[in-house]
Amino acid sequence: MKRKCAVKTAGSLLLAGALAFAPQGSFLGNMQGIKAVQAEETDDWAIYWYLCGSDLESNYGSATEDLSELMEAEPPENVKIVIETGGSSQWQNETVEADYLERYVYSSEGFECVQQLDSANMGESSTLADFLEFCRDNYPAEHTAVIFWNHGGGSAGGVAFDELYGYDSLSLAEIYDAFDSVYELSEENPPLELVGFDACLMATVDTANAFSDIARYMVASEETEPGNGWYYTGWVQALADNPQMDGAELGTVICDTYMEGCEMYGTEDETTLSVVDLGKIGAVLTAYDNMGKEALSYACEDPSFFSCFGRNAEYAENYGGNTKDTGYTNMVDLRDLAENNRDILTDTCEDVIAALEDCVVYKVNGSYRQQAGGLSCYYSYDGNLSDFNIYSEIGASESFKYLYGYALSGSLSEAGQQYVEEMGYDEVPEIATLETAEDSDYPVYVNDDGYGVMELSMDTVNMLKGVYCQLAYFDEEEDILLYLGRDNDINMDWENGVFTDNFRGVWGAIDGYLVYMDIIYEGEDYNLYSVPILLNGEEYQLHVVYDYNEEDFQILGARKGLDDNGMSDRNLVKLKPGDEITTLHYGGTLSGDDELELVEVDTFTVTEDTAFGEEDLGDGTFAMMFELVDARNESATSDVILFTVEDGEIQAEA
Repeated sequence: MKRKCAVKTAGSLLLAGALAFAPQGSFLGNMQGIKAVQAEETDDWAIYWYLCGSDLESNYGSATEDLSELMEAEPPENVKIVIETGGSSQWQNETVEADYLERYVYSSEGFECVQQLDSANMGESSTLADFLEFCRDNYPAEHTAVIFWNHGGGSAGGVAFDELYGYDSLSLAEIYDAFDSVYELSEENPPLELVGFDACLMATVDTANAFSDIARYMVASEETEPGNGWYYTGWVQALADNPQMDGAELGTVICDTYMEGCEMYGTEDETTLSVVDLGKIGAVLTAYDNMGKEALSYACEDPSFFSCFGRNAEYAENYGGNTKDTGYTNMVDLRDLAENNRDILTDTCEDVIAALEDCVVYKVNGSYRQQAGGLSCYYSYDGNLSDFNIYSEIGASESFKYLYGYALSGSLSEAGQQYVEEMGYDEVPEIATLETAEDSDYPVYVNDDGYGVMELSMDTVNMLKGVYCQLAYFDEEEDILLYLGRDNDINMDWENGVFTDNFRGVWGAIDGYLVYMDIIYEGEDYNLYSVPILLNGEEYQLHVVYDYNEEDFQILGARKGLDDNGMSDRNLVKLKPGDEITTLHYGGTLSGDDELELVEVDTFTVTEDTAFGEEDLGDGTFAMMFELVDARNESATSDVILFTVEDGEIQAEA
């Protein structure tokens, strides 16, 4: 059923509350009488905005805020924004109706609802295709852009998770099919000037590959986006003032105004956004595939290559968390991965870096996303073969598919075997892992200086991509075991296989309350940690950074972990005075063999002075184990080192 709905002007579009930079009064006044800005030339633009509100709108009103930002811009006659709304159980305004798909046009004539349709799944290819056809037939323009607004899940998860239809999303294949059914696709003459993702994790080589014959430029984020998202007042007004700009110029404006908006909200620290010239993605993919081929050749000669490559991936900037508590997106910055492997992949990494510099025409990133090169790629941080199999269906590099398939399963598919035979390898050697290792005991001792030490054979070292320390508090009398978390604060001598503790009797805490913390990213300038908490009764992961230059911690905000649909949480929550925090630890009993569970420990209220820092653990007994992690993310632990702390003195015992 299709029908034209009544025109609703701003007088009937009431927002849920005042916005940070688009107050309700100015929004309504702008809508009641827009005066067209006359363009000097006849270049015309049409922006097709696929606005799947999802829980971002029903819970937080984020889509309404961005609509409000849009209304602050004044488009000329030759710039139109066509919007399809849906995918949310509730809209935080009195215009958009949740029971329908609705189509709006914002132009020099104002804001008009031009069509109302029966509800449909915005995570289905046919729904997108119908919208694209409607836009093409009714609002053609010399320059067109399609903007996807919603959650994003990276290469495997896709975008546009529809709250009304079980959070079904558009995969890259479904998006491509929709465009292919409406437009004549061509790499030489793509139908769109720009495609953009106001969504998380979509700046991947696979996304760029999928859109190479659809658009000239792509704007997307490698990292999760904060809830404020793009700043629509800024970039739409810039286009209104200069419709002669091309996709690269518009993308640059979107990036700059995005960072401005994030600075207004205080969410800029972990932001990334890049402009990709899709006409040059072919060179990136060729270099990337050659890098995978060189890596595969080394792995076929000696599988210990996976250990070194894995360590370099651990130190590369990665996105979305990639820990047990935050969930695994398995996305790593391609440039940083290449930079870290330059010494072992000497023939190809430089070509990857050069191709990226040519292809990524502009980017912005926050102070704690310094290594963001503009495009991410797949790396299996979790070692999950099932997840890899899903990714392998859409992965842009054949060689990397075989490389990771071999790393995770220990063998090659028939096609993979044929591939390596053409490279000159008749068979691939067996990969040693912690699971198959003959020696499963990892003893420790206390050296003459009173430090706990673990010494590993080089056979074991050559299995590992990481070594960490796990710390726990226990009390035999009270029968309590409470884990404090995992860190990389140990002295590591990889060449000789010697690992030494650096226990100092301190641990991370919020306002003096000890927390469970897990390292997300380890770099030269800063480490990132996730801290499980209850924030006003809801489970979140608090993101905390340790800055080596400042020698201090900083709280960046709180997010929920990746959900079962592969959907990342776009709503970065900043702590504010009056919030209630409950610390969560993995705990259990010493006497029992039951599995450790998250338990609530301390509850306190956030103040203006709330801060994260190291806190003295106080007197007591603490247990530390070295955690060994191999290239498949399988782990093992050493024997226990006991630390007794009394009056500030630390005594170690193995």
